[in-house]
Amino acid sequence: MKSNHHSLPRQMIDLRIAHADLDARIDQGTLQGMPDDFLVRRLKKRRLALRDEIDRLERALQPQEPA
Repeated sequence: MKSNHHSLPRQMIDLRIAHADLDARIDQGTLQGMPDDFLVRRLKKRRLALRDEIDRLERALQPQEPA
């Protein structure tokens, strides 16, 4: 998802959208009894990676406080 063509705030928006989409897909699948546990684990792992990337970008966008 990394791209040099997007600003950090735009990347954050894209990541949040992707995170929300995965969240909905996981919720929908678990409510409907998604039979593929491996798929659910992969989706959750991807969602966590997106959350980590969002956190990293948020830290990059926050102004540095003096020590």
